[in-house]
Amino acid sequence: MKAIVKNIDLGSHVGFDEYCPEEEECFGLWITVHVGPDDEEGAHLYQILVCTPDWITKKYRHEHRHTGAVWGRHMLIVFRYDPDHIRREIERYVEGCTGKDFWEVAQKVARIGAWEFEDYTN
Repeated sequence: MKAIVKNIDLGSHVGFDEYCPEEEECFGLWITVHVGPDDEEGAHLYQILVCTPDWITKKYRHEHRHTGAVWGRHMLIVFRYDPDHIRREIERYVEGCTGKDFWEVAQKVARIGAWEFEDYTN
């Protein structure tokens, strides 16, 4: 089975493709990626923090309790805001995830995004 990106949104009235950060080379933005089977309706939701190295530095350098380290789980680090590049990078990863069923594929996609069913046990 194979997965595809069905949509990317910001959870707001502004669409992912229309969004424009104040600074293209210094931003941090949570996106929701809808991923589902390529041959079925529906999708699972994954949240990814898309940000730049400058944003990470700016956000954490002056924080008074900062420990000198930043964890990077569920992050896509880019050098400037380019929605087409971001979409292609996510699609490339997702389309490379295969498995015997969608549950197996979904767990592989969860390596890059916070999955709505993370830690779910049946």
